Amino acid sequence: MKKQVFNPIFPENEYIPDGEPHVFGDRVYLYGSHDRFNGGQFCLEDYTVWSAPVDDLTDWENHGVSYRKSQDPYTGDDGIMFAPDCVQGADGRFYLYYELSLKPFISVAVSDKPEGAFEYYGVVKYPDGTFAGMREHDVYMFDPAVLRDDDGQIYLYCGFSPDPLKEPYFAQAAEKYRMDGSYAFSLADDMLTVVKEHGKICGGDFFEASSIRKFNGRYYFIYSSRSKHELKWAVGDSPVAHFSGNGVLISNSDLGISDKRLNYGGNNHGSVECINGKYYVFYHRQTNKNNYSRQACAEPIHFENGVFQQAEITSSGLNEKPLICEGTYPARIACNLWSKDGAVQYETVKTPGIEDHPYFTENSEGIQYIANMREGATAVFKYFDLTPNVKIRADHTGKGKMEIKKDGRALAFTYHGTDAADFYSFTFEQKQEGE
Repeated sequence: MKKQVFNPIFPENEYIPDGEPHVFGDRVYLYGSHDRFNGGQFCLEDYTVWSAPVDDLTDWENHGVSYRKSQDPYTGDDGIMFAPDCVQGADGRFYLYYELSLKPFISVAVSDKPEGAFEYYGVVKYPDGTFAGMREHDVYMFDPAVLRDDDGQIYLYCGFSPDPLKEPYFAQAAEKYRMDGSYAFSLADDMLTVVKEHGKICGGDFFEASSIRKFNGRYYFIYSSRSKHELKWAVGDSPVAHFSGNGVLISNSDLGISDKRLNYGGNNHGSVECINGKYYVFYHRQTNKNNYSRQACAEPIHFENGVFQQAEITSSGLNEKPLICEGTYPARIACNLWSKDGAVQYETVKTPGIEDHPYFTENSEGIQYIANMREGATAVFKYFDLTPNVKIRADHTGKGKMEIKKDGRALAFTYHGTDAADFYSFTFEQKQEGE
């Protein structure tokens, strides 16, 4: 099979959510948190960095562990490093901003290279040395985003705004911190000291996952809405404007593309990057019936006259053209998955009523597959360069049959049987003369 890339973009046993893509030099680097399969909590592993040439997004390289939570002096026994972001400073070094274990301040690490390794550098602070986030009624410093503007000024964005009706367990924290949107701060040349707080730049349905980009002279603020499954964008003419608009970039349930869930959604975090003159949105998907084993995905996204159109989630993703109809493909690259009763959104805690639903998981050998395909369960793969002279064979367990349908360039596999099946892969074979 020719070299291709599909979603998820990294190997089947790699769980990198919260992806922040940045082009440095001739490569695009993806900075994310790092989940542990079946870990039971977010972001349990150390940071790793992946990168690819800007002119070949099929060629991703793992640079290994870039920063360990044990390097942070404030790490406890339950150390968790949440979604990071990275920016190149005026000194040419690369600064990694992150929040540790729900401590209400932002830590920073630094490296001479965009892939690391990073070394602990300090904590974002006020001029008097007090950590930003530690004073009464400070902003809750969560999910940092950083921008170095054209004039060299560094801006930090962060915040958290849970829905008090849906997540009442944050009510006590909301009495101590400002948890009502994302806020902007100017930082000094030391990359740590707050020069000025500019106030709230995004409220409304903002939940978390602040991200910032500058395209064609305008500033785009990207965030996760309170619906959680979608990434939204807003725009401003200043890096500290109150950003307006609420267009959707992508939904990991494909809501907006469809009026019903086409995939098992959950929280979402990511951003947009212009790579080699084209725009791409990076996001993550859920596996293992929960929000704690998330994987990096990406799609081309249409951007014209300053407006983004919602991207559809696909299997082909960064391949940019349909996948070829030869060889064997793993079932784990399905972009849509649902039961006979549809799909649901995974909750932070255990999601009730999903015993009869299919899900992505992996076995003890790290091989990922779709488990628990019951009567009427369907997995969809978009898109393939389908030709009439191929037949398709599905590799699955169970006593039932797999119905295969072609719809344009999409493939749909629906299981029919009284038992539950595991779906591993499918293979394209050339039809013989007379078939």
